[in-house]
Amino acid sequence: MEFTLNGQSIQGKPEPRVLLSDFIRDTAGLQGTKVGCEHGACGACTVLFDGVPIRSCLMLAVQAEGHEVTTVEGLCGGPEFSPLQQAFHDCHALQCGFCTAGFLVTLTALFRDKPHPTDTEISEAIAGHLCRCTGYVGILEAARRLAAESAAAG
Repeated sequence: MEFTLNGQSIQGKPEPRVLLSDFIRDTAGLQGTKVGCEHGACGACTVLFDGVPIRSCLMLAVQAEGHEVTTVEGLCGGPEFSPLQQAFHDCHALQCGFCTAGFLVTLTALFRDKPHPTDTEISEAIAGHLCRCTGYVGILEAARRLAAESAAAG
């Protein structure tokens, strides 16, 4: 099996039953993708699959053959935070951090497709994610801040 992971080609021979989330964590060694519920309900394992947010705990690793997968580690492309990651930092949008990667991946896709999302669009985008620490206040504030900054920039 071969696919692109965060811009790099990766090969492997996973057992047919190995989940993409487990392959990313155990074989590729990327620990940002978390496994919470293993039922697709919490969103902690969200990755971009050919640019679309998906739950990696619901997909077999072998299904990634020939596709492009981006994890939270692949979002910024360098040592600096992405604007969204910086907004999360500035707005204290995380506490324990377990759910943060899933939120960042999903919101990255939202801002890519809609640079100036409304509050409703932001809320709808993250509706499938669970956070037990923040009450979503900081997360929503960070997304709103980025939306306002991108609107002001044109």
